Amino acid sequence: MIKIQVIGRLGKDCLVNNVNGRNVINFTVAHSERYKDSQGVQQERTTWVDCAYWTDRTAVAPYLLKGTQVFVEGQPEVRSFTKSDGTAGAALSMRVREVQLLGSKNDGGSQPGNNNYNAPQANTSSPSSSTTSNGGSEEPIDDLPF
Repeated sequence: MIKIQVIGRLGKDCLVNNVNGRNVINFTVAHSERYKDSQGVQQERTTWVDCAYWTDRTAVAPYLLKGTQVFVEGQPEVRSFTKSDGTAGAALSMRVREVQLLGSKNDGGSQPGNNNYNAPQANTSSPSSSTTSNGGSEEPIDDLPF
């Protein structure tokens, strides 16, 4: 199995379609990387990934808006085609298995969300019990077995 993971921002609002009785959410994610070329000049390269999320969980669709930062994971698919000028071209697309909202453009993406729309929500409640150490500060009780 080949799997890819992408963190990036949506290039436009998603589209929800119904294909042969199944729902699919289509969106495009832009992943940008900064690097220095051989002359030491700062460069930026953006890779666009077309995503198809086949799911009945379309409740996430209103949140998949242009500029929203997301984490997506799935299987890559490369599509080959002929450009209008006759040259060969290729596009990277992904059959999405998991989508997580990381933040919107308005909040700068600084507050990662816990919105995993493929797996059940994890219990993220913090322990409410605390103990006082010799220094008088409160430390949460760690109830993990390791």
